[in-house]
Amino acid sequence: MTQEAGPTALRSSPVPVRGRIGQLRDRASGRHSPLRRLDWTLQLCVIGLSVVGALLVWSATRQRFGEAGSDPQTFLKRHLLNLAIGLVLGAVATLVDYRVLRAYAPFVYLGSLVGLVAVLLFGSTINGAHSWIVLPAGFQLQPSEFAKVALVVGAAMILGEKHEDRHTGIRRSAPGHGDVLLVLGLTVVPIALIMLQPDFGTVMVLVFTTLGMLAVSGAPRRWVLGLILCGVLFGGAILQFHLLQQYQEARLTSFVSENKASSGTGYNVAQAMIAIANGGVTGRGLLHGQQTQGQFVPEQQTDFVFSVAGEELGYLGAGGIIVLLGVVLWRALSIGFGSQDSFGALIATGVVCWFTFQSFVNIGMCLGIMPVTGLPLPFLSYGGSSMFANMIGVGLLQNVRLRARSDPYAS
Repeated sequence: MTQEAGPTALRSSPVPVRGRIGQLRDRASGRHSPLRRLDWTLQLCVIGLSVVGALLVWSATRQRFGEAGSDPQTFLKRHLLNLAIGLVLGAVATLVDYRVLRAYAPFVYLGSLVGLVAVLLFGSTINGAHSWIVLPAGFQLQPSEFAKVALVVGAAMILGEKHEDRHTGIRRSAPGHGDVLLVLGLTVVPIALIMLQPDFGTVMVLVFTTLGMLAVSGAPRRWVLGLILCGVLFGGAILQFHLLQQYQEARLTSFVSENKASSGTGYNVAQAMIAIANGGVTGRGLLHGQQTQGQFVPEQQTDFVFSVAGEELGYLGAGGIIVLLGVVLWRALSIGFGSQDSFGALIATGVVCWFTFQSFVNIGMCLGIMPVTGLPLPFLSYGGSSMFANMIGVGLLQNVRLRARSDPYAS
């Protein structure tokens, strides 16, 4: 009996014939590999937009640096470095299970508040906003960009929690009045700190993101409708009683002014519109735009980078950028619908609201249909902090995507 049972037992029990390296190689190449479960359509569109952005930034800045006797590729090199760092940060955001991240959400939020306080104490004023911490080698850090990530994670943690009714004992997933109040408090604190800089554009992003997450979370409709009404009344009061500084008010109203081309902000928009019109259908070619190379459009590597695309790549190239941004938003929505829990779905919702609002406002102000708010175009505008935050947002989307289905290698 012993002799017959021995070989059978050996054949039926798993024998490790390969080492740990072989198992990892199998996981990387197999159909259940985490790499295969990434949303590669999303990732390739993001990388494509970033590469196009690098070319546009190079075209927008090389003439100025060349005339000054500096390296014409200065901004191109910095943009590519920002992209590389952003991809690393995005990879980290992908690898840390977002369900574990829920436990660290308060620390992420508090860290963003520390950054917002630090910029008020030690930051520098650039273009009228005290929003940047100047670093060595000409780099700058904008903490308000990371506040977007912190708010998305923090609000998703609160709105995605399941609560038990004290009277019925039934667990519910829809947030109640207390949860909404907590999220509003979570939003008001960074908004107050950012308004002290002041950075009205980022404030609008946070407001729009919060409203979108509340609406999707199933919060009582009276809250969502009431907040929209309060926002409209508050915006009207700001303009009516001149609560903003003069240049900020000019930014918000110049796009509807009859003589907008004569004002400082209106002049910027008018020049951007001329550049886009000059491009025609096919564009004047990269590095050959008259408005772009003549430096007629201020801040054309950041706020008005879409005007560079319109002039040098034409309507086809600019339209292609809009299509790629649309695919990014579509894939992000798909990830939210496929999430296995409310926390993941709300993270995806927050990122979609953030990217949608910034893209629409940035492109809209280049076309003269939206106010100039200083919001960068995701993945295309020059700026390290913006690129880092955007890539972390994409990393969070990929994180939710990876955990949308059960992991066959989980213990």
